[in-house]
Amino acid sequence: MRDIQLPGRSVVMSTEAMAATSQPMATETALQVMRDGGNALDAAIAASAVLSVVESYSSGIGGDCFILYHEAATDKLHALNGSGRAPAAATSAEIRARGFETMPVKGILSVTVPGAIDAWCQANQKLGKLDFASLLQPAIHYAEQGYAVTPVIAHNWKSDSHPSGNNEALLAETPEASAAYLVGGKAPAAGTIHRQPDLGRSLRTIASQGRDGFYRGEIAAEIVRFSDTHDGLFSLEDFGNHESEWVEPISSNYRGYDVFEIPPNAQGITTLMALNILEQTEVSRLPHLGADHAQLLSEAFALAMAERNRFIGDPLFNELPVAQLLSDEFAQAQYARINLGTALPHPVESALPNHRDTVYLTVVDKDRNACSFINSVFSSWGSGLVAGSTGINLQNRGSAFNLEEGHFNQIEPNKRPLHTIIPAMVYREGKPVLSFGVMGGQYQAMGQAYVLSNWIDYGMDIQQALDAARFFLYAGVLGVETGVPDATRSELSARGHNVVPAESPWGGGQAIVIDWENGVLQGGSDPRKDGHAAGF
Repeated sequence: MRDIQLPGRSVVMSTEAMAATSQPMATETALQVMRDGGNALDAAIAASAVLSVVESYSSGIGGDCFILYHEAATDKLHALNGSGRAPAAATSAEIRARGFETMPVKGILSVTVPGAIDAWCQANQKLGKLDFASLLQPAIHYAEQGYAVTPVIAHNWKSDSHPSGNNEALLAETPEASAAYLVGGKAPAAGTIHRQPDLGRSLRTIASQGRDGFYRGEIAAEIVRFSDTHDGLFSLEDFGNHESEWVEPISSNYRGYDVFEIPPNAQGITTLMALNILEQTEVSRLPHLGADHAQLLSEAFALAMAERNRFIGDPLFNELPVAQLLSDEFAQAQYARINLGTALPHPVESALPNHRDTVYLTVVDKDRNACSFINSVFSSWGSGLVAGSTGINLQNRGSAFNLEEGHFNQIEPNKRPLHTIIPAMVYREGKPVLSFGVMGGQYQAMGQAYVLSNWIDYGMDIQQALDAARFFLYAGVLGVETGVPDATRSELSARGHNVVPAESPWGGGQAIVIDWENGVLQGGSDPRKDGHAAGF
């Protein structure tokens, strides 16, 4: 048990149902849907729709969605890849002709077809219980009637993702984004009411017309018109031809637990590669947050990232070496590259021979259907663009492509980019025991491995596993949160790591543990966000 004389939160426990999201409004929506007869999938869709309104800087119907869903009646784990594709007119040559040497991070050329609505509709039709239109009603209410801006969201609304130093400058660049998200040129303050009537109108259109209202109707037409006015590449056919894909999950076993992820183009394989490296040693023997612990996890992730950056892309365009990357032999070779006395040299190189090459939420219901669900516009505020009169914030997922000829992740027509958003599901002896995910762009795969190791290797409860101070080795810099001990920072620096204080917290996670023996659900929610876990 945690020291209750110190600030913190306990694991939330319930018996019938549980939801964990980054916003209390979304958590309550999920619980109400299940009280009304919906299952975990219905609840997750409704909660995600609410988050699309109240946490628009990180999620929205202009973004993508991935879903892992354990169907209790069949004991089957379903996986849905709801990532969007590049326009048919998008090529490396076309992007370079616009004056770019690398993929633009913001703006219309960074936008891919939003996949979220198709994913929500497909999942609801196949696995849901309630009418899709009813699931959007809470989000419509918050968009039209308004919602209270909470502290973390208020802070992130104006934080520093934009080159000028703040998001307010980014949103002020176009009249549509300014009108939707700024008040007098400023981000709304915590405790004020914010409304999004244009987004509410788009949600009503989708509620009445379904996915075709987005991809084949007035919304698609307005997005394409907006794209044309900004010298974009979209056509109506890009939207009309979009479809999500049901896929087979990939997995690795970590100390008796089967960890399932969405396969590439998602980066979930990065988590599995990192766990395979950690499997080679007894992590629990290392003092938690000591220098050896931080270096081992950081460098296991860095080695996995090197392979991700080289090989992961859309499998419909290239044969990806998934089996090799997840093999025991490769994990052993990767672990042998780590020397706890000295930092790995940067940049970390791929070791595989030449080869052809967010918001997160989780819900578990009374029947023990379990939904691991993530929706994202990628960077804070996505592309920075709101599509004309739709009120929809467009993602910048296309910025994850590159322009390198022959690379697995080179931009090509109708191709899906490398994707950072990754829901996870953990099984033991054939039953789901943990539905979880960690938000935070590039940090997500590292965050999953860290939280899972905290839970399995160090025996933390799921709330403690989320609470623990974090560290992240990326692009040669090891950023550490304030809770990492000074002695650990000093020792890591002595080993050659470039240790710096994290400018902001690393990610944010949600998790639900299913205790089959006692019939209890245990929920954890990351204090780095405004949300919570709740159940009944």
